[in-house]
Amino acid sequence: MIKFGTGGFRAIIGDDFTKANIDLLTQATVNKIIKENAQDKPFIVGYDRRFLSDTAAKWVCEVLAGNGIQTQFINYDAPTPIIMYVVENSGAKYGMAVTASHNPAEYNGIKVFTEGGRDATEVVTNEIEAEIAKISINDVKYMDYDEAIAKGIVTIINPKNEYIDSILSVIDIEKVKSRNLKVLLDPMYGVSRTSLQTILLTCRCEVDVINDRHDALFGGRLPSPSAKTLKRLSQLVVEDGYDLGIATDGDADRIGLIDAKGNFIHPNDILVLLYYYLTQYKGWSGPAVRNIATTHLLDKLAKSFSQQCYEVPVGFKHISSKMEETNALIGGESSGGLTVRGHIRGKDGIYAASLLVEMLCVIGKPLTEILDDIKAQFGQHEMTEFDCRFSHEKKAELQHLLFQEKKLPEFPIEVEKVSYMDGCKVYFKNGGWIICRFSGTEPVIRVFCEQATMEQASTITKVMLDFLGL
Repeated sequence: MIKFGTGGFRAIIGDDFTKANIDLLTQATVNKIIKENAQDKPFIVGYDRRFLSDTAAKWVCEVLAGNGIQTQFINYDAPTPIIMYVVENSGAKYGMAVTASHNPAEYNGIKVFTEGGRDATEVVTNEIEAEIAKISINDVKYMDYDEAIAKGIVTIINPKNEYIDSILSVIDIEKVKSRNLKVLLDPMYGVSRTSLQTILLTCRCEVDVINDRHDALFGGRLPSPSAKTLKRLSQLVVEDGYDLGIATDGDADRIGLIDAKGNFIHPNDILVLLYYYLTQYKGWSGPAVRNIATTHLLDKLAKSFSQQCYEVPVGFKHISSKMEETNALIGGESSGGLTVRGHIRGKDGIYAASLLVEMLCVIGKPLTEILDDIKAQFGQHEMTEFDCRFSHEKKAELQHLLFQEKKLPEFPIEVEKVSYMDGCKVYFKNGGWIICRFSGTEPVIRVFCEQATMEQASTITKVMLDFLGL
């Protein structure tokens, strides 16, 4: 079964992530390209460090070559943002990254990118799925990888330097140099080390790295930066006197931060910090975009800047589309992905980390102190997050309860409205909210709640979880 979720096609290796399915997905994409008469444009392929990623990327190349599609292949474990950067700047119509991003180690997948370096929209992925349904493995055309290289149909490229230079061109290098920052990086066994370390060393930061070897099991932990997964980074930052700890997820499109005191800076707060910095210190302006499960503190900041904050469904493709439509300055999500206008049209943990390092040097205050100043002006916003795996039967039960019967528990605070744009989101009259939605990449239901205090958020969350029987 080949089904695209919020972040591309992802599946368990050996289950639905198989050679046959990858071949079918690629051939279906080629069929779409032929219908669009776009065979003369290059196709960009890259991969991360996951098990089978490099091999699967070559399978993709073989199908593209078999159909005569000129392919530019980034044949090293590359951050997803670099692949998107090349799609945007090479005139390519499409590109693919073999990655399952932050998913557990048993997963792999494929992200599809479209012209301009953006995540494929739901319209595009639906069309690819429709093409898949029309074909069988007998319809797939192949050319041996070595033959494709020899004939020049597949060309090996290395865009690392151009990508790094594009980030350095917008960073105040001299300001960062003046601070002599000591930074500890945690790529989480992923692919960010070379790019991010090069940027920081160019800015004369002292840089050390942990968890940078190639480990397809990601050290036995989820390759997603969170308070739970970054405990070692937090401990080492404090013990060895670092100014900052930076982590990125498996394919480097998400970021996690640890401040000098070992505090985990939540992605919600990272988004708020960057929006504040870009407007108040760099003099940039524009609306903000966030997904439906991201802090409303961003809305308050936008309003204070005489701007609007737009709410969209989960999936960065929705953020990218709304940013382009509204010329927004920044867009992001509570899971750690964000982007800024003028860069690629997708999330980039490396670029975000670079801007945050600049912010730290320009403002000259600890991250938590900057954040405290913002919250003193706009109010406290605390969020609880709950994930629960479920059986097929439990999912059907919950979907019926929430989306067909549209039942809700009795909350201890007054409800303002309910939205079913993406999951079930309840907005309260006190400004808080709670949302329940099914993950688009894993068999998981997620519950997020934001209130003025952690106690309030925990109380509301418990009411919802008890109602759902979780």
